[in-house]
Amino acid sequence: MWDSETESVGGRDYKNGVLCSSKHNVKTDGFELKGNSWYVASDIPSDLLVQVGDVNFHLHKYPLLSRSGKINRVIYELRNPDLSKMCLDDLPGGPQAFELAAKFCYGIAVDLTAANISGLRCAAEYLEMTEDLEEGNLIFKTEAFLSYVVLSSWRDSIVVLKSCEKLSPWAENLQIVRRCSESIAWKACANPKGIRWAYTGKPTKVASPNWGDMKDSSPSRSQQVPPDWWFEDVSILTIDHFVRVITAIKVKGMRFELIGAAMMHYASKWLPGLINEGTGTADEGSNSSNSTSNSSGSWKGGLHMILAGNKDESSRVQAKDQRMIIESLISIIPPQKDSVSCSFLLQLLRMANMLKVAPALVTELEKRVGMQFEQATLADLLIPSYNKCETMYDVDLVQRLLEHFLVQEQTEISSPSQQSFPGKHYDDLQRSTGPNAKMRVARLVDSYLTEVSRDRSLSLTKFQVLAEALPESARICDDGLYRAVDSYLKAHPTLSEHERKRLCRVMDCQKLSVDACMHAAQNERLPLRVVVQVLFCEQVKISNALATSSLKEAVDSQYQPMVSNRKTLLEGTPQSFQEGWAAAKKDINTVKFELESVKAKHLELQHDMENLQRQFDKMSKNKQTSAWSSGWKKLSKQLTKNTNLENQNIGPEHTTAADQQTRKTPRKWRNSIS
Repeated sequence: MWDSETESVGGRDYKNGVLCSSKHNVKTDGFELKGNSWYVASDIPSDLLVQVGDVNFHLHKYPLLSRSGKINRVIYELRNPDLSKMCLDDLPGGPQAFELAAKFCYGIAVDLTAANISGLRCAAEYLEMTEDLEEGNLIFKTEAFLSYVVLSSWRDSIVVLKSCEKLSPWAENLQIVRRCSESIAWKACANPKGIRWAYTGKPTKVASPNWGDMKDSSPSRSQQVPPDWWFEDVSILTIDHFVRVITAIKVKGMRFELIGAAMMHYASKWLPGLINEGTGTADEGSNSSNSTSNSSGSWKGGLHMILAGNKDESSRVQAKDQRMIIESLISIIPPQKDSVSCSFLLQLLRMANMLKVAPALVTELEKRVGMQFEQATLADLLIPSYNKCETMYDVDLVQRLLEHFLVQEQTEISSPSQQSFPGKHYDDLQRSTGPNAKMRVARLVDSYLTEVSRDRSLSLTKFQVLAEALPESARICDDGLYRAVDSYLKAHPTLSEHERKRLCRVMDCQKLSVDACMHAAQNERLPLRVVVQVLFCEQVKISNALATSSLKEAVDSQYQPMVSNRKTLLEGTPQSFQEGWAAAKKDINTVKFELESVKAKHLELQHDMENLQRQFDKMSKNKQTSAWSSGWKKLSKQLTKNTNLENQNIGPEHTTAADQQTRKTPRKWRNSIS
């Protein structure tokens, strides 16, 4: 480390992060700034003006020519020894980096820090300050400081990587970004018990802070470092560098839950309003920026105080930058199912639709939501329709999410085996899939349909397709679906009879509870046929319940002779069983009362129908017939009467002849037999 070493190469000393040259031909007392111009405090007048941006440097040729191959080549190519002006607008690091490089050429001591080392390293590369010109040149010095000082420090690695944002592509080509990302990844994956360096994240609270430890800006040995200690420091990086760090951390094998929590923490800072602070699994450090100043045991003066600047910086991020952040986060989400919460994915999907993110990434995000759709909430699903769509909410999006969920569940049921998911992970997978997940999704879809059904622009087809997307086994009770249907009928009073019948087909009347059946029986918005079907189903259920209770009473009566009397029975029965039986009898009496009410309602409807039938018959009888028809009726009656009389007179004769023939027939049959 440079804190304990002194290096002298070619007459130049490098000590405690200070660069200086003991050999220089122009005696100077330093640089002086006058306005936007730097002057060398020397008796020798300057013979070269270097413009870097809007800053002028009045310098001497020889110190620069002896150490910079770039300036040597420019003067040689122009073949003008008397050149007195040079423009270096494309120099990385700007005027600040060139000022340090110029001071180094004059032999003035330069303080190397994590904030200026990356710019100075890139400027040295641009100016071609190599070992070919002079041993121990600026490239060698800055590279040594990066390798031995910066990369060994967590704090300096973060600061240098942050300073590389304005040095692209020089910092990339010089591998500064890669090396800092690797260093940060190694330290983030280290065992928290062995961490002794400073970090901004909130450590575990202690009763009384150790002022010596706070002075050293490092956690105390008695403090337990949380696994998310690195979230806050990494979140100050831009999305490009954050992706590089996360990618390096993935390679090192960190748990996917921590990687997902770090992404959620980063999104909470750079995407205002996306998620609330402190949400998500393992995201203990998501509100550490607020609690750092409040916790007496936390480290004072994190990297945010050095680099973040204005606290409202993230709120001014433009839509283009937000789109790039969302696309980058989608691309690095760990593939494991529970790496991030479903709520975070849905809110990310909401912003992706609003900002017109690439369709391929949106589809990928929808598939990720489908993997965890049973964890979603109604508030997360109410995503507005940002496209030119008729409905207020994006119902088509929820339909796609539901399809992805069904496909994913079918894949998980058919493909994985217990050998592929051993131990606890397999048990968790089994609990998260199957009937329980479908039931949770069914309740969620019913609530969503109830909410969106109030939209008058929602078509009957979309409502019906979404309601019928799940299999029948997903719903044990259709009360939620009935509420959605009733809400849709309220919001769409102009539906025809055919459309109302079509709407009611999405629910099964046999799966309605007693309360829902009572409400449906009095619901004037339902078609009459549906009301009758509900009453019939309810009567069947009540009959089955009464039959079951009667069977139970019959079974109980078989054991009655074994008990001497009621008092003995009560004494031998536990109190909890007695209370349960009393509650059951009360429920049976309630069911009987409801059955009587349903029967009365049924009789009333039957009576009304009979009255309607009598009125119809009466109206049909009152129709007047013509004279011709009445005459023909009289004639037909007379002919019928005469025919009956003739049949009575001829009847005995025919009967006698028939009897004779009947008597002869057996004889012929017998003769033929013989």
